[in-house]
Amino acid sequence: MSSKQLEAQEHAKAAEKFLKVSIFRWKPDYDSAADEYSQAAQCFRIARDMKSARDCHVKASEYYKKNRALFHAAKALENAIIVSKDFANPDDLYNLALDASSLYQQHGSGDSGAAVLDKTGKILESEAPHLAIKLFQQAADVSSTESSQHQGSEYISKASRLLVKLSRYDEAVDSIRREICFHQEADNTGAVGRLTVAIVLVQLARGDIVAAEKSYKEWGSNCEASEMQTLEQLLQAYDEEDRESARRALNSPFIRNMDVEYARLAATVPLPEAIDPPPKAAVRENAAPSYVSQNVAGALYSHDDEYSYDTASYSKKYDEEEDDIC
Repeated sequence: MSSKQLEAQEHAKAAEKFLKVSIFRWKPDYDSAADEYSQAAQCFRIARDMKSARDCHVKASEYYKKNRALFHAAKALENAIIVSKDFANPDDLYNLALDASSLYQQHGSGDSGAAVLDKTGKILESEAPHLAIKLFQQAADVSSTESSQHQGSEYISKASRLLVKLSRYDEAVDSIRREICFHQEADNTGAVGRLTVAIVLVQLARGDIVAAEKSYKEWGSNCEASEMQTLEQLLQAYDEEDRESARRALNSPFIRNMDVEYARLAATVPLPEAIDPPPKAAVRENAAPSYVSQNVAGALYSHDDEYSYDTASYSKKYDEEEDDIC
């Protein structure tokens, strides 16, 4: 056992003594006990005993909270998240983040509450993206409560991109709409223009060309010239079912230089189904003439003779009438 582990155990024993009641101490000294557990956690962390460090941070938070030291209680839980990120269950990290954020908000430090949700979301992004999305969205909620629209848009942007990465397009549309609202409140028209391109791509990935056109009509006025040109070419190609024109628009430099998730999405958007022209009738060379029944042929010939006879009679009658007039 290392010296730091021995030191950590001494601090833990001291914390337990502060929690005992005697004739000289009528109630537990929660503040001193919490400080001792915090020091024990630091010693365990130096000794690379992360599980013991996590447990001590959680105990320190508990006693800080009993002493109404809410900021220190939240900070202790945040430290517990950091030391346990490599081995803890994702659900445990998620719950610790929610508790820490709640304590920060109760203390009046909403920005710190949003930051701990964002920090935990980054930890869970690869292993449990569904939980990370929830944390990013809640961080945006907390940030909007604190009237920090710029920071809130960054949090919701992470949720939007992660939803696109997971092909959860219906939720991604709602998330991008919310992101646009953040930027509109901050009067950031440039960001709204870029997000208009993003939401059109997501709508096309959903296979809803009508919704894509509506999104462009709603926010397209915020786009720059290059963005408008790309979107108009793209939507026109889908409207006319022109596969090649749609492919060129999706491969435009502007779209390729978007955020990674949207650039990758553009490469997977289903192209419109082109209408192929009807095939020409094939003509066989040296083909035999069509068979015609003798009865049919006889009827055709008699009809032609009758027609010729009637025409001659009419011509003769017309000539006689003309002579009479003269």
